[in-house]
Order: sequence, then structure tokens, then C-alpha cells
Amino acid sequence: MAAGLSPNKPSTTAVVAAFGAIYIFWGSTYLGIVYALQSFPPFLLAAVRFLIAGSLLLGWCLLKGEKLPPLNSVFKIALSGLLMLFVGNGAVTWVEQYLPSGLAAIRVATVPLWFVLLDKRQWTFNFSNKGIIAGLLVGFAGVVLLFAGKGTATLFDSPVKVLSLLILVCGTIGWTAGSLYAKYKQMAGSTTMKAAIQTLAASLAFTITSLSAGEHHEFVLAGVSGKSILAMLYLIIFGSLIGYLAYVWLLSIRSASLVGTYAYVNPVVAVFLGWAFIGETISTQQLIGLGIIIVGLLLVNLYKEKKKSPDNGHPAMKQEIQRVTKDDYASERQSN
Repeated sequence: MAAGLSPNKPSTTAVVAAFGAIYIFWGSTYLGIVYALQSFPPFLLAAVRFLIAGSLLLGWCLLKGEKLPPLNSVFKIALSGLLMLFVGNGAVTWVEQYLPSGLAAIRVATVPLWFVLLDKRQWTFNFSNKGIIAGLLVGFAGVVLLFAGKGTATLFDSPVKVLSLLILVCGTIGWTAGSLYAKYKQMAGSTTMKAAIQTLAASLAFTITSLSAGEHHEFVLAGVSGKSILAMLYLIIFGSLIGYLAYVWLLSIRSASLVGTYAYVNPVVAVFLGWAFIGETISTQQLIGLGIIIVGLLLVNLYKEKKKSPDNGHPAMKQEIQRVTKDDYASERQSN
């Protein structure tokens, strides 16, 4: 779709369609996972999803005449994929067996906050600005509100739910760590080739985990519903292919901060779809917590942009702006 357009003169229709893909398609993948889990065990679901998506991406690269990167780069790319997809996306897939999909989606809104906190190379830049610090504190106050008070008592009424919350946090940290690793390590290969290797590496890890967990003993192919098959196809086509390619194309023609607004929209879409289609309930307190997280993210992005704009005519400042902007691009890769 948009990936074939010229980045110099993108059409308004293509830009709107691409934003719709990362806003709506990525936000709806959480509901898609719920439907797919009705027939597929979680690790097998992720293994099949990323195997098909990765194979299609790799096949496309090979058809275009691209060659596999050197082995050293393949290992680095695979490691970033394991952290982002196996740990990050895998955590979301597993916890959606026990937690509402909307609550799992709120994880996306906290990722930019974790980047500010964990990106050691940017600490001087990030923590020299009181506005960014304020946004960070506001965002994590929203996280606390999500899981505090009587309105969230059902989240802690069983050990498996508590474990799910902890796994969700670990998954978010894994996603952030993988993104930072991919950002700072030199890796050969095109963006599409890297995505192919990442997804295939994650698929291999999910396959091993699925076999180790004995999911193949419980899975019955004849028992897979049509709804689950459609959900699987939706996750592959709209989540892992169209959504990702639209995201990469948008990064080439729009600012990273604008494209990164998907982190504000995805949880809202997921919460609404979970309520509308499967009757999930999110308390008023949790909705307020989500709102506070989004305000925190807005503050962080606002003051990052202000930090970049002053005195940008100075050569040293221009170099810093280019470096930070490049870092921003790499920080939001293939979240679904």
C-alpha cells in the first residue's frame, strides 16, 4: 500500500489511510488475540502468527533481490526480535487469557515512559528538562492509579492475575530493552529484512516454548473455530504486515512524535472494542488512570520537541537534533 508511494509527494489519502492502519488496526489486535485464544493456546498462536508474517516478509525481500545480512547482524537482529516480540508481545498474548484486552493494551501507553527511564544514553538529555521529568511522574502516577484502590480489587483476586500483571510489566520492559538494543547496535539489512528476521526468531522461540509447555497435546486442529481462524488472519495481515509497513512508511514522511501518537490511540481503541464486542468492563478509576498516562506522554513529547527547537541553527545543535530524531524513530518499532 503506502510503502510504494514516493516519500517526497505522499497523497493525503495515503497518509490518512496509513494513520488509520496504525491507529485502528494495531488498537484492534488486542481484541483479535482474545478471539484467536478461543481455539489456539497462547504460545502456539504467536508461533504461527509470526512464522507466517516473517515468511511473507522474507519472501518479499528475496524476491526483490535482497541478500541475508552477515551472520553477526542476523544474531543481533534476532536478539532484538526476541526481546520485543517474544518477551514483549508474548507477554501480552499470554496475559490476555486472564486480563481484559483493554487493560493489556494500556501497556502500549506506558512504553514511551519506560524509554525515558531506561535509555541511559539519553538520560542527560531527558532529565535536564523539568517538563520531561514532570511528564514522567504524571505518567507513572496514572499507572499507580490503574492498579490502586477498591475499583481494581478484581485484578488481585487470584494468584494468576497477579502473576499476569507482573508478566505484563516484564513484557513492557523487554519490549523497551529490545528497542533500545536495536537502536544502538549497528545491524546490516533493510527495515523489511530486519522485520522478517525478528519475527522468524520470535516464532522459533514461541515454537520451542509451546512444545515445552505441552500445548501440542491440548491443541485439536478440528476444534479450531472459524472465528479464531479469521482472528489469526487478521493479526497476520492487519497487525504484522499492513500496520507495520504503514508505520515504517509514515516514519519516512512524518515526524516520529506525530507517528508515535498511536501510543495514545491504541489503548482507547482496545478499551472501546473490548467493551463493545465482548463485554469487558474497565472501571472509571482505570479510565482516569489511562487519561493521566496520556497526559504524561503528551508532556514528555511536548518538552522533547521544545528541547530540540531552540538554537537549532547551530551546527552542534543540528547534529544533536538529528541524533535524537533518529533515536525516536527506532523507539517505536513493530509493537504489534
